[in-house]
Amino acid sequence: MGMHATQARRRSRPARRAHITASIVAALASLPGFCGSAPAQADKPAASPPAVAAETAAAGGIFQRLQLSDQFYSEGAYYADFNKDGKPDVAAGPFWFEGGDFQKKHEVCPPKAFDPKGYSDKFFIFAGDFNGDGWPDILHIGFPGRDSFWYENPAGKEGHWKQRPALKGVDGESPLWGDVNGDGRPDLVCCHDGCLGYATYDPAKPDEPWTFVAVSPKRGLGGFTHGTGFGDVNGDGRVDLLLSDGWYEQPAEAKPGTPWAYHPAKFAAAGAQILVYDVDGDGLNDIITSWHCHGYGLVWHRQTKNEKGETVFQQNTILSPNPDVKSDALRISQMHALDLADFNGDGIKDILVGKRFWAHGPGGDSEPGAPAVIYWFETRRDPSKAVQFVPHMIDDNSGVGTQVTAADLNGDKVPDVIVGNKKGIFVFLSRGK
Repeated sequence: MGMHATQARRRSRPARRAHITASIVAALASLPGFCGSAPAQADKPAASPPAVAAETAAAGGIFQRLQLSDQFYSEGAYYADFNKDGKPDVAAGPFWFEGGDFQKKHEVCPPKAFDPKGYSDKFFIFAGDFNGDGWPDILHIGFPGRDSFWYENPAGKEGHWKQRPALKGVDGESPLWGDVNGDGRPDLVCCHDGCLGYATYDPAKPDEPWTFVAVSPKRGLGGFTHGTGFGDVNGDGRVDLLLSDGWYEQPAEAKPGTPWAYHPAKFAAAGAQILVYDVDGDGLNDIITSWHCHGYGLVWHRQTKNEKGETVFQQNTILSPNPDVKSDALRISQMHALDLADFNGDGIKDILVGKRFWAHGPGGDSEPGAPAVIYWFETRRDPSKAVQFVPHMIDDNSGVGTQVTAADLNGDKVPDVIVGNKKGIFVFLSRGK
């Protein structure tokens, strides 16, 4: 699991310095590239002058680092109050850890550790009350294309949790968890049977597989499709779904079997989680994602309206898809997981992102041996300038998996960070701003 020593030293020095600078480039032309399962370099973008240079981060907050395991069980982790003691707990791999100090571990299912040069059978973890008994259950999403299962909370009793079927054949490398149809229950946003859509569950029928609702026609989407998102893109109050190459607009009255209207837009060559948020505060939701989750690039797309009132997007770069690897300027490869949270309490959401350690083993993708960092990028709005993103490092020896989760675990109203990946299981508790 070690990294190449010379590369680690070269990248760790700038990573640990407080005065890291990230260049912000606005109004880039749409970047070409391909979206597939194999790693690739993004094509060189068209030249564009920098709109503003990000100011340096003197301090990014203090986080207490808790390593709950040094074994590879999962590339995802999540949270819920599984024992109903009022404290959020953490679920990662085959375990859940009691909130507070997270030192007491319980098995959800028989544990199996994996070789970090390969893959685990758990890529994502989510939680919800799937049988309506008032106790949060755990959803495991496995290797892309495999069946998913949920585990029934035994309501305070010891022992392994009962496994029940969820969706058969969950495709895509970035499934998401959120309420798409407005029924108050979270849905699983993913690809399935060649389509983009979402899966729903019926708490009254816990033994039945989940139902998939396709919003796109069959278009060859598979297990290794990169880039999935959800959110209200056009401000009509309904949740839309996104891929790296565009978005599907939820109609006022969605009819089963009828595809939603598709709007092409090049959000990424091979994105990860595609986040929908009003970055610049102009009242229009924008799009945030990694440009290539096995290469480089962190981008946001500013939503504007053309002369016809139609939605169009203007791409802006936070971290370059084509960095100078000889430079000490901040670069992060393999940004395969993102989340949004307000880390500094200013009412504006910031970007949580990091390097997926050994996504394709020690010899695959871009800079596999570089420090496995986690950063939050502070979103700063300045009416006289472009939006600025100020990088704050959380850690440089963990990184992310295919999932990274921000949640307030210790009740201080500041987001904490949960990670499961090839380096182990981690919790980063905020200890101040």
